[in-house]
Amino acid sequence: MTLYHFGNCLALVYVPYWMAYKYSGLSEYGAFWKCIQAGGVYVFTQLCKMLVLATFFPDTDGENVSSGVDFLGEFLKSTVDVADLVGMYIVLARIPGKGHSKVLTAGIGWASAEVILTRALLLWFGARGAEFDWKYIQKCLESNILLVQHITTVTLVWLWGRHDLNRNLVPIVMALLIITPYKGLILETLIAVLVTGPWVGLMIKSVVTFVIATVTLYVYTGLAQALGIF
Repeated sequence: MTLYHFGNCLALVYVPYWMAYKYSGLSEYGAFWKCIQAGGVYVFTQLCKMLVLATFFPDTDGENVSSGVDFLGEFLKSTVDVADLVGMYIVLARIPGKGHSKVLTAGIGWASAEVILTRALLLWFGARGAEFDWKYIQKCLESNILLVQHITTVTLVWLWGRHDLNRNLVPIVMALLIITPYKGLILETLIAVLVTGPWVGLMIKSVVTFVIATVTLYVYTGLAQALGIF
């Protein structure tokens, strides 16, 4: 039973990533090594973030347990996630090709590196346990949401770097980019305030991600059609 549960979790996490790579057409472009490069930039970015967090935001959870959540501290820590946007910009600059291939390669490569580094050990030591636990299924579903989120974020970074983007749409792109680093903190705070269960929290995350992705797709589609890069 534990092996069956572990296999289900692996399939639920990694199969959508493989399908995104396979059926998005990236395999036809030979973009595998470009995805590896994007993953390498992700690893370097996370190391830089860890260094900054360890230097300026040392772990003081044990000291602040009685004082509740330090929202300002968490806000400042979330600000460090701006480095992800810089890393995605670097990835896009290093990948040649048309808009859709650049965006998908950078997004899938970035998301794949994250899911491997953050979910592999979790599933290996957790999902193989003696007892079934729904939290691993929830983590797997959350990984699929993150795949959409990362592709969306890379698209926003690509749109931000375009000089031919409609000026009326620039504020929308900028607003979504500003929200992105703080999205996790905002959602976690909202879920904590509403005192919802994990499944409802997962649904809230998926709905918010879907809305942001839909708006981003609308902006990207308009620009892509105008440039004839579809």
